[in-house]
Amino acid sequence: MASYCMTVSRLRLVLGDGARRLHVTAALNAKAKVSMSRFEPGSSINYEALNTNINIVRKRLNRPLTLSEKIVYGHLDNPHEQDIERGRTYLRLRPDRVAMQDATAQMAMLQFISSGLPKVAVPSTIHCDHLIEAQIGGAEDLQRAKEMNHEVYNFLATAGAKYGVGFWKPGSGIIHQIILENYAYPGVMLIGTDSHTPNGGGLGSVCIGVGGADAVDVMAGIPWELKCPKVIGVKLTGALSGWTSPKDVILKVAGILTVKGGTGAIVEYHGPGVDSISCTGMATICNMGAEIGATTSIFPYNHRMKTYLDKTGRAEIAELADEYKECLVPDPGCQYDQLIEINLSELQPHINGPFTPDLAHPVSDIGAVAEKSGWPLEVKVGLIGSCTNSSYEDMGRAASLAKQALDRGLKCKAQFTVTPGSEQIRATIERDGYAQILRDVGGVVLANACGPCIGQWDRQDVKKGEKNTIVTSFNRNFTARNDANPATHAFVTSPEIVTALAIAGTLNFNPEKDFLTAPNGEKFKLVPPTGDELPSRDFDPGQDTYQHPPSDGSGVSVDVNPASNRLQLLEPFDKWSGKDLENMAILIKVKGKCTTDHISAAGPWLKFRGHLDNISNNMLIGAVNSENDAVNKIKNVLTGEYGGVPDVARHYKANGLSWVVVGDENYGEGSSREHAALEPRHLGGRAIIVKSFARIHETNLKKQGLLPLTFNDPADYDKIRPDDKISIKGLATFAPGKPLTAVITHGDGSQDTIQLNHSFNETQIGWFQSGSALNRMKDLQH
Repeated sequence: MASYCMTVSRLRLVLGDGARRLHVTAALNAKAKVSMSRFEPGSSINYEALNTNINIVRKRLNRPLTLSEKIVYGHLDNPHEQDIERGRTYLRLRPDRVAMQDATAQMAMLQFISSGLPKVAVPSTIHCDHLIEAQIGGAEDLQRAKEMNHEVYNFLATAGAKYGVGFWKPGSGIIHQIILENYAYPGVMLIGTDSHTPNGGGLGSVCIGVGGADAVDVMAGIPWELKCPKVIGVKLTGALSGWTSPKDVILKVAGILTVKGGTGAIVEYHGPGVDSISCTGMATICNMGAEIGATTSIFPYNHRMKTYLDKTGRAEIAELADEYKECLVPDPGCQYDQLIEINLSELQPHINGPFTPDLAHPVSDIGAVAEKSGWPLEVKVGLIGSCTNSSYEDMGRAASLAKQALDRGLKCKAQFTVTPGSEQIRATIERDGYAQILRDVGGVVLANACGPCIGQWDRQDVKKGEKNTIVTSFNRNFTARNDANPATHAFVTSPEIVTALAIAGTLNFNPEKDFLTAPNGEKFKLVPPTGDELPSRDFDPGQDTYQHPPSDGSGVSVDVNPASNRLQLLEPFDKWSGKDLENMAILIKVKGKCTTDHISAAGPWLKFRGHLDNISNNMLIGAVNSENDAVNKIKNVLTGEYGGVPDVARHYKANGLSWVVVGDENYGEGSSREHAALEPRHLGGRAIIVKSFARIHETNLKKQGLLPLTFNDPADYDKIRPDDKISIKGLATFAPGKPLTAVITHGDGSQDTIQLNHSFNETQIGWFQSGSALNRMKDLQH
């Protein structure tokens, strides 16, 4: 391998014949970085530094490295001395860039403003994709969103300009698709304030979802901490064909690993089967890796990624990646902590659900399983698109099925919606006729945004509480997530299967074997879907929706109206008193699955993501109370009356009573939303005590000065009663690896003493003692 870094010294934007193209002037013999100044000042690629760090670590560990280890360790702040042990030590890393979607960017930018720093230290972007509600159609819904969210969009645009952050306007597309098209490249480390940031792994990137406080650390130029991930290998053999799609790979893996099987690990795909999957197909697989709790997922660099880079105007980056390919694939003989093997030639089309993304079924079985389980067979709505499945290939394969139905006079029996992933995808499928075919079969093309996938859906065809079935190409199908109806049975599958089931109108349809009936009585089978991996012509970029930050934003004003109900400047949380936490109330003992959707619901609450006090009114309103199996109904121990969770928490706070939450397994799975940690802290919470945590939520709780603790004996969960008081002892000697003690005082005066474990390191203990990571950052500035 060349010991020097091939250079691309200038990257500039050329606007010609309506198309945005990245053109690079190369000086291949110079030792410099690859400039990416088209986006933000200071944005660059430097494989030389990555290669140097990898070689330092490989020599120290004296063993072959997995691909994910190469990229993660290649970004170490101090590769010479960093303690490295998978699953145990905390790594201090230097990510290359940050990306934030508009719902999470509000709190991230409010925290960055509170830090007092003048400008971000690494290239960063904001993407407006979460606040657009699906109601009528793309253009109308986008215009309505711009009017309704003007205050928030103005805040994000001006904050971006002031602090050096690029701003993708509403209508640009979904953050993860934009990243894949523009920012991801083999070997980059990117963190994003959204749990599906791992989408970029389809382009050989280590892209990790985090909370806003983590993003603030990186934007502030502080080394970012991550527990050294374990590595789960998924060896792919055979080749995809017929009805089987990339989505089926992750649906199968989710069934194997479950929603918590990937926690603390990076899932690394490898093997000869990889080459049969397109770059955007690999992104689909990595995207939904969030549903198994994985830190991220990744594929090795190959010719499919090179083709995608070429088509998205980044041929010179692909040329550079070819030179440094050894850094971008696993070493021969590397070892995985767990190995799964999947033969793609034998893999069947899958559909997962309802109510959890790891309940896996072959499509051939789902009809019989649904009948036996009492799930509604009629498909009310089929929804394709989202950050998981909205590529050109996805849309083409869906359109190939729609065209077969149309040719025989059939339209969808179910309602059908289409969500393009980006403005570039939208413009290209319009130009190439896919969008019109999908409309003709009965589809409605929605805005380039998250929409129904995150609950931004003004659904009118069923009443709340009405039992019904929908099928989607989304990634997550928790109770009430898509339409706020807890009786909706949501199933996750590929866009191809969604389209077929929407045409058939029933779950009891296996497109590989079953026949459809045309209006003239002719029976026919759908031919397996086909679609080009990428457009034969170049992508049509559509409208230019990117706002570049000015070189000097110091004169830009960022206003937050004190009377606003959408935005609120942050007040620092109180510091630790220096004493043990005594006689705290049990706010709620949660029963069963408790995702971040249960802790801080999205949908209509998204409009308050920039106003901590207002959004705190949704805290834990979806969690099931173990005392009475009710939702948002808990006993106020001060009054003896029952009330909503946020109301009781506010009453406790007003009366100086601290409280804790007790929870079950994998508490906080799902979205990266740090509001699920900010809200308990804001309303007087001190600790969250559970059987186990999802990774991002545990970190978010630490960042906000809360104590995420786990039962040493999971059976101790059963010892806690809703009217108990709990004291947490040992905080004066709080130290890494040293458990804390909890004394539970029951209503009859009896007590139980239990051991609580934690995963805090020295730095994180400093966050707790300062009251939050942001407080600690400010302390260190003085």
